[in-house]
Amino acid sequence: MQRIRLRYTKRGRLRFTSHRDFQRAFERALRRADVPMAYSAGFTPHPKVSYANAAPTGTGSEAEYLEIALTEPRDPDKLRELLNESMPTGLDIVDAVESRTSGLADRLTGSIWELRLTGVEPADAERAAEAFRAAETVEVQRRAKNGMRTFDAREAVVSLETIASDEAISHDADRPTDQPCAILRLVVRHVTPAVRPDDVLSGLRAVADLAPPVAAAVTRLAQGLLDDETGTVTDPLAPDREAATAPLENQGVDAAAAKVPATEGPA
Repeated sequence: MQRIRLRYTKRGRLRFTSHRDFQRAFERALRRADVPMAYSAGFTPHPKVSYANAAPTGTGSEAEYLEIALTEPRDPDKLRELLNESMPTGLDIVDAVESRTSGLADRLTGSIWELRLTGVEPADAERAAEAFRAAETVEVQRRAKNGMRTFDAREAVVSLETIASDEAISHDADRPTDQPCAILRLVVRHVTPAVRPDDVLSGLRAVADLAPPVAAAVTRLAQGLLDDETGTVTDPLAPDREAATAPLENQGVDAAAAKVPATEGPA
């Protein structure tokens, strides 16, 4: 059984698709591309697809991950191209590697988010971010299955800062451009309960009375293993790429060593 790991996006208006909507679109693409999927056992077999830490509905993303199991080997790049032919524009498969290491979900320990606050002056957003950073705790509430839940949104936030518009990365063509727009860059550690961008926005409202007149456009730029020293995240698929090239490098070293004539040891 071969396993392929994929990175996909949710761009533009496709950010409003739910995780279930994406599942249906992706499984339809698998059938159209005639991918030799492995199926689970039991009375209702389903394709073996593992989703990792999907973004909430309404948020865009450049870095969503999943893994599929195949019964026959396929070239990851060709598979990616075939799937993209059947996926809606905006739900794009942008990377594919063969799974050669374990623990993909364990390498998703942090995310980088971009928050576009239309109608908010950058100076006001910076003052709010500074107040948030200065606070020891920022309690927010979120509705859960058992009612309202209160938790600290500050502890999970590694960094929060305003950035210039020309530094923005997110795709946001459907937003008005004739209003002021503050852009926040957020790095958050994955904890339980998860601290989401809307929780941080609630925290900004609590500590600085920052309330954007329209809903914020939120995009996940990256997720992976959080580096506490630099405050960034690393590519979670990098270990699989390194494992794929390691045998070739070792073979090259062995071949070179075989050409070196043996030397006599000390008498």
